[in-house]
Amino acid sequence: MGVTLTGWRRGAAVAVGAVAILACLAPPAQAAEQVSSYAVKATVNTDGTLAVVATITFDGAAPSDVQQVFDTTTRTADRLEYRYTLSDVTATSDGKDLGARVSTAATTTTVDVPTAGTTSPIVLGYTVHGAALATPEDTTTISWPLLQGLNLPVATFDAEVAVPALFTLIDCAAGDPSAPGACTYYSGGTHDSPTPTFHHEGATAGQVVVATLRFPSSAVAANQDVREIWSLDRAFSAAPLPLGIALGLLVLGGLALWAAHRRIGRDAAVPAAPTLVAEFAPVGPGQSEFRVRDGIRPGEVGTLADERVDPLDVTATLLDLAVRGHLRITELSRESAHAPNDWTFARLPGTGALLDYERTLLDAVAPVQGEPVRVSNLAGSVGAVIGQVQSQLYDEVVERGWFARRPDSTRNQWGLLGWVGLGLAVLVTILLAAFTSFGLAGLALVALALGVLFVAQEMPARTAQGASVLAGLDVLRGSLLTQPVDTLPAGRGAHELSSILPYAIVLGGKERWLQAVADSDDDGLPDSTDLDWYHAPDTWHLADLPASLANFVTTVQGTLFSR
Repeated sequence: MGVTLTGWRRGAAVAVGAVAILACLAPPAQAAEQVSSYAVKATVNTDGTLAVVATITFDGAAPSDVQQVFDTTTRTADRLEYRYTLSDVTATSDGKDLGARVSTAATTTTVDVPTAGTTSPIVLGYTVHGAALATPEDTTTISWPLLQGLNLPVATFDAEVAVPALFTLIDCAAGDPSAPGACTYYSGGTHDSPTPTFHHEGATAGQVVVATLRFPSSAVAANQDVREIWSLDRAFSAAPLPLGIALGLLVLGGLALWAAHRRIGRDAAVPAAPTLVAEFAPVGPGQSEFRVRDGIRPGEVGTLADERVDPLDVTATLLDLAVRGHLRITELSRESAHAPNDWTFARLPGTGALLDYERTLLDAVAPVQGEPVRVSNLAGSVGAVIGQVQSQLYDEVVERGWFARRPDSTRNQWGLLGWVGLGLAVLVTILLAAFTSFGLAGLALVALALGVLFVAQEMPARTAQGASVLAGLDVLRGSLLTQPVDTLPAGRGAHELSSILPYAIVLGGKERWLQAVADSDDDGLPDSTDLDWYHAPDTWHLADLPASLANFVTTVQGTLFSR
């Protein structure tokens, strides 16, 4: 009996030793390469939140770390961005907290779960805010990928969703996140299967299973967080409402500008008979002389005609001062054949009265005490006083009753309004484009402000008297263009032609009157001093006057423009 018992003990010891050796030689257990089951229990709450509890079961031991990436931003084709928030994230196994790490980026929330070598299923829980979307017909649609962003493939996915009310739509999509297809199957809302259930098989790592349910908005409240994505197309949308508002602003603003111009910038009604400025008065059979009425000067004529004082008006004033005996223009000999023409001004003791702007201009080009000014230096001498000359000339046309206000003041006032409006319109356009889709309305305001700047140049309005004189200028212009040049009194042709030239320079027709002066040169002798108001080199003839005066006018205007 003792021998038998001892043998049995030895056999048992050998067996235990063999088992221990085999255990040491056996390979370690392999971590699972896929999730065998991903089972979800979700609950739709009346406030639109979605509570999700996912049970993750592995084929074998769990990997050392499980990661799931949740997309928290979705963009649509109509440039809307939906944002979602995950809260109350937990990860447990057998009731033990695994210490899930949650990291949030601009468009994702990542949950990393250290498994701590667990062999039991992992339970992942979280709550979604923003998945309840307001949809047409007073409904709320819950749409959320119950499976997404998992770093392991899933053999079988199942989900059940507890709902607070009857739903009107159920759908399921699965596959690649960019273009999911159909789930393996889904059901719910029927007598046999009232609870929404979703099933899918063979999901690879990173694929999604999207469950969609729709409820009356009275049963489930929408909690969407939606924002518009900025783009040029959105900022300057041509949708009916923004386009209609922009067109309406253009039409109404255009009508307002038109009405303002007609009411403020339109000349007063012209009396039946125009007020003549000058005329060719008969003085004998087939003869007439040029007579200016009321001492109206060429500079005033030009200012009335185009509502502004420009270099042409200043040039005509210089010629008029010379013709009236206050100034002599002397053409200088060229220093070489290729040198430019130049002229000097010499002051003369004229007999007629001078207007303020004439005196200022005369003092600038021919000081009482000082060296004669050359045209080549005109910008320096006249440039310092040209503003004063213009101001005094504007005052003169107002004093004559041709304008109720100075034309330059009217233009400046409306121009200031236009520039301020343009600045505000640009600011409004930037704000509208940045925060709304009504950028076209801002562009309409910019166009209207530019319209004000354009209309500002046309806002000076002539009085009834000014309009009557303007009509008289049209009569004078016609006479300057058609009056026979050979009807001037004999023996006074040069003087009469000279008095016509300043007005012809402003109103037109100067070429034919200059040619008439040239044609009066009927001898071959030089005429360098024949004209009291224009002297030239010793070899100069009256026949050269058209070319000389054309050069003078062009040079003076160019010098004044370049100041």
